[in-house]
Amino acid sequence: MSPVLAGVLQLLALVVALGLSYRPLGDYMARVYSSEKHYTPEKWIYRVIGANPDTEMRWPAYLRGVLAFSAVSVLFLYLLQRVQGVLPGSLGFVSIDPDQAFNTAASFVANTNWQSYSGEQAMGHVVQTGGLAVQNFVSAAVGMAVAVALVRGFARSRSGELGNFWADLVRGTVRVLLPLAVVGALVLVACGAIQNFSGIHEVGQFGGGAQQWNGGAVASQEVIKELGTNGGGYFNANSAHPFENPNGLSNLFEIYLILVIPFALTRTFGRMVGSLKQGYAILGTMAVIWVGFTALMMWTEFAHRGPALEIAGGAMEGKETRFGIAGSSLFAVATTLTSTGAVNSFHDSYTGFGGGIAMLGMQLGEIAPGGVGSGLYGMLIMAVIAVFIAGLMVGRTPEYLGKKIGTREIKFAACYILITPALVLCFTALAMALPTPPHSMTNTGAHGFSEILYAYTSGANNNGSAFGGLNADTQWFNSTVGIAMLLGRFLPMVFVLALAGSLSEQAPVPATAGTLRTEKPLFTGLLVGTILIITGLTYFPALALGPLAEGLAA
Repeated sequence: MSPVLAGVLQLLALVVALGLSYRPLGDYMARVYSSEKHYTPEKWIYRVIGANPDTEMRWPAYLRGVLAFSAVSVLFLYLLQRVQGVLPGSLGFVSIDPDQAFNTAASFVANTNWQSYSGEQAMGHVVQTGGLAVQNFVSAAVGMAVAVALVRGFARSRSGELGNFWADLVRGTVRVLLPLAVVGALVLVACGAIQNFSGIHEVGQFGGGAQQWNGGAVASQEVIKELGTNGGGYFNANSAHPFENPNGLSNLFEIYLILVIPFALTRTFGRMVGSLKQGYAILGTMAVIWVGFTALMMWTEFAHRGPALEIAGGAMEGKETRFGIAGSSLFAVATTLTSTGAVNSFHDSYTGFGGGIAMLGMQLGEIAPGGVGSGLYGMLIMAVIAVFIAGLMVGRTPEYLGKKIGTREIKFAACYILITPALVLCFTALAMALPTPPHSMTNTGAHGFSEILYAYTSGANNNGSAFGGLNADTQWFNSTVGIAMLLGRFLPMVFVLALAGSLSEQAPVPATAGTLRTEKPLFTGLLVGTILIITGLTYFPALALGPLAEGLAA
């Protein structure tokens, strides 16, 4: 079987698996977030944190819950790393330096999971399982809660209420993420991923020195890393490490885990707003972009010319032979079009255009299908912009899902789409202008610029993957990428929740003959075009200096 055919078959198998999961999972999540019943374990949690899950919140109160919970999480995870040296189960590792502890705490709470450290050489069992793995669950649940709050903004009228953040957080964790993670972890263990609390073992002599391997609760962290679109690996090699991702079957399963909740949330959206066709329109937009990017990535990596590459069947540098070009390309697109950031190959070694495709996937806003929760609310913001543009073209007040998109709403949406590009481009410009940060680049020229552009694109978009050629473990990068991650995660949430509150206060507007039919393929095409145009106008100059210049020079 040719590698190209194997790639096509993997893609088809993935589409079938996602299609089979779409309806039951999407409907289940709609029931979870619409339920008025509280399970006994959930009641215990509410008592511990002192929350009343039945209290409805307006958007400022909902936002305060998000920010307060996240601030406490950052502080807890920071302190846990700083005292690691005196904790049991630390495997002899010392406490983490202040700048790296801040970066890691910000990273995992922001659902970014950017790592400027080698996991097996820095973090013990307590920090890995009691700190990082816990944040993998709750940071994903925060994103889902904000997305559901926006959906309620469209669904409700004359109330201004968006539900209860604490109830949404607990339900997303206990009823959605935890059960799926248990089943997924068992699958990964069956595939060969490890799950233990063993110490460090010497496994042999290589090159005159001893090779040491850690054990760890790898399968349980790996599954929520992918399922919650987190991305932080137990080992430095991330999902290229055989303890995390043993074979081709586990690789395809992990890609499925990355995509299944973000795609299924479009069904949840359609169910909660009372129109499944609206959910299908959003799903169609996500699917078109995802399939298009996957096809482009495979083409660039298979077709790259050169004697060595032709013998290998494509650009194999930096890729695992267990997965090949097809499995690596599928993973790379899935992880950068979502806010996952896990990697099973070295993005720094991709072709110029291949690296640019991965970077562009993040710059779209990671909305196809995007992160858990963040992909849905990011796409809905883009839908609001697309409706507004359509309204300008026909001279009619724009409406979406029966809600008027007025001056206030479009200001919130515009602020949302401007925050992340401003963070990416400003921090990249500073890093290139100052004398010290460029010393961290392994390469010079266009590829070296791409390393820094990719780093801030990944941080501000809460992705977490890296080109790999950049030495990010410096005070400058630990601090600035950490700031970019926090601002890129929580500032957009301010405008998402403000928009949700504004929409929920409105009375529904009846549809007329002039109303734009947002459930039709025409709107899907308009939405795809809007996303590509906005991203292109924003990032094209920077991309022209980096991956485009490198690709054209190859």
